[in-house]
Amino acid sequence: MSDLFLGFDFSTQQIKVIAVDGDLNVKYDEHVKFDTDLPEFGTENGAHIHADKITVTAPTVMWVKALDLLLDKMKNAGFDFSRVAAMSGDGQQHGSVYWKKGARSILQNLSADKSMYDQLKDSFAIPESPIWMDASTSSHIKTLEGAVGGPLELAKITGSRGFERYTGLQIMKIVETNREGYNNTERISLVSSFGASLLLGDYAPIDYSDGSGMNLLDINKKTWSSTCLEVCGPGLAARLGDPVPANTVVGSVSQYLVSKYGFRADCKVIAFTGDNPASLAGLAPSEGDVIVSLGSSDTVFLWIPRATPSMDGVIFVNPIDQATFMGLVCFKNGSLSRAAVMERCAGGSWDTFSEMLQKTPPGNNGNIGLYFDVPEIQPVVMGTYRFDEHNKQVESFPPEVEVRAILEGQFLARLMYAQKCGLTIGPSTRVIATGGASANSSILQVIADIFNVEVYVTDVPNSAALGGCYRAIYALAPKGSSFSKVINPAVEHQPVCTCKHSPGLEKAYQPMLERYRQLEEQVTTLYQANQGNK
Repeated sequence: MSDLFLGFDFSTQQIKVIAVDGDLNVKYDEHVKFDTDLPEFGTENGAHIHADKITVTAPTVMWVKALDLLLDKMKNAGFDFSRVAAMSGDGQQHGSVYWKKGARSILQNLSADKSMYDQLKDSFAIPESPIWMDASTSSHIKTLEGAVGGPLELAKITGSRGFERYTGLQIMKIVETNREGYNNTERISLVSSFGASLLLGDYAPIDYSDGSGMNLLDINKKTWSSTCLEVCGPGLAARLGDPVPANTVVGSVSQYLVSKYGFRADCKVIAFTGDNPASLAGLAPSEGDVIVSLGSSDTVFLWIPRATPSMDGVIFVNPIDQATFMGLVCFKNGSLSRAAVMERCAGGSWDTFSEMLQKTPPGNNGNIGLYFDVPEIQPVVMGTYRFDEHNKQVESFPPEVEVRAILEGQFLARLMYAQKCGLTIGPSTRVIATGGASANSSILQVIADIFNVEVYVTDVPNSAALGGCYRAIYALAPKGSSFSKVINPAVEHQPVCTCKHSPGLEKAYQPMLERYRQLEEQVTTLYQANQGNK
């Protein structure tokens, strides 16, 4: 029987596991949903939203009990744990776990005749883990950014300006509001390293890539920033442990899992990473690729050779290649905004939407639209703004102009912010589109023309968990191996070239990109001024 490799995904709403064989074929998958499978914890979409509406947490012990349930499901289904050669995984980014003093000894000496939950339920100094949805640390951002010389300086050190959800700021808040709990904490894990710790039977280190989402790691030196540590919490370095590359073999599976489930003793545990970096690995890209995920929100992932931090987007150490970096820019206004225009202008039909798109030329005769149905991340703006070819703001567009305007406006923005994160378009650059809207060839053609590259499509469900499988395989490959050569999915799972860019359109879109930049700055200034006057 061939070896298997496991990938665990500790996401916001569920824990997922996937098993692949050495040829990358998926052999097993299972999940546990927090709300429905563990209703006793009273979560909504995997979280507790507190009375102030901005404090959002999840019960740490719920994740422990969910892993128990998941492993029991696998055992009851006859899954052969003895075939597993290695495992890795990921966790929702920015969530943090606070192990109580004495917890390590319990974790190292779990008894196979009891569940992990029963033995670890009292092992957390802070029972509710802050997660990525939390927005209660605005005042702490100013403190941290001020200590290092401003938001841009913080981005140069840690890969991003201060964000409320980032772990360093959450720790600073806990030090301020629950000093007793912090003083009783012997180790702080991210959700990712927490998941790895449960499988390892010991505290697993934080990896460079997920550690980049904390406003604590110096992404170039790949060590904790002493200044950031000092601002966020006393004795913080000892509580975090030393960070490691994402492909580090952190040890073998715990004796508890060997005894209780039949894992072989030499099964390796590879450092877990964040869910976004894991998705990059799960899509199996090559250096220079641009991944555009088209969902309710749109996300652009970049594999870039150098860190070029800015006030927009974030930079992580690359989970595949620690010498390079991963840029990420997220936009709240994605498919839902496109669908709203489709409903309003095309009678609720995507086919009609695509037909209307063909009635206007690329460049839309100079008309540009900015569509922010919900408050955007960058720019920090809400509302709809339409401009004619003379940059004069107008109240409305004809339906066919509106259809093209939302697509061109959105993807000019995606390109502009990708360039701010370090994207350089070269002869081998390709866009890999994924997500629901990647099935619409008309949308993909606009992306191809604006980026001036070929667009490939891939449909990789559960890419984060799959990324754990791939990274587990890669970690056991000979040192110096290329990820894209070791992880080479079968032809039927390779991205497929769907759209080629139309020749000559860069002459229309390059000046349009500059116009978009200027109009966005104008809109942002006006919006923020209006907000300040309220």
